[in-house]
Amino acid sequence: MPTPIPDNALNVCEAAARAGGRVLLDWVGRFGVTHKGPRDVVTEADFASQREIRRILLDAFPEHGFVGEEALPEHAAEAGRPAAPLRWLVDPLDGTSNYVHGFPAWCSSVALAAGDEILVGAIYDPTLDECFTAERGGGAFLDGRRIGVAGTASLAEALVAVSFPAHVDVASTAVADFLAVLPRAHSIRRTGSTALNLAWLACGRLDAFWVRRIAAWDVAAGLVILREAGGCLGGFGAAADPTAAPEWVDVPLDHPAFVAASTPALLGELRQVLA
Repeated sequence: MPTPIPDNALNVCEAAARAGGRVLLDWVGRFGVTHKGPRDVVTEADFASQREIRRILLDAFPEHGFVGEEALPEHAAEAGRPAAPLRWLVDPLDGTSNYVHGFPAWCSSVALAAGDEILVGAIYDPTLDECFTAERGGGAFLDGRRIGVAGTASLAEALVAVSFPAHVDVASTAVADFLAVLPRAHSIRRTGSTALNLAWLACGRLDAFWVRRIAAWDVAAGLVILREAGGCLGGFGAAADPTAAPEWVDVPLDHPAFVAASTPALLGELRQVLA
């Protein structure tokens, strides 16, 4: 039986995503940078955005759990608490490297989930002042206007996005995947923001997207938005008949990996290539 969606959850989710994005805009040009790795940076803006998002969500729903990308020191003691039935999954800044370099492809992503069931989601792009939202069973929207995926059915006609891990070896599966798809797709993009890839697929700007290793907070909001926009999603591995690919296969949020596309035919073809 589907989990009931709390009253006003989507409105609070959108408000939190927009507030986090506004914090990020306010920090542009005045943050310092610390390094988690050679090519993976985090800024004070991450922490400020997550604090504001957390405040809005838990003020409205204090009984809910909260899982954010950044481990804020003031909440370290919460790590050992029992998991709440409903949890917010938050990436306060998806596309950190883009943000640091002034490249306009970054956002705040907020979703509410019960286990692996995503109930509501919001992705806010402050650069374009666009907010993508969805509630399970209620359709997907961009700034209040209903959106849907494109009708692209062939990889040769598709604009495809990919997410690479932070550290990519030349002999990695990520590179092999890229080289397999490159000659078959119309074009490939690596935007640096998984959440925006899913949002743009949901509204028809992209036709397909794949990722083998990612975190739940990067994809949770985007998955419910894509599903409500009519998107298709499957696992890796070729279907026996690529034209009969399943329209949607739920992925475990603890280890999300998937191939997404605008139509079943395109999903099946891309899965064949990535197999």
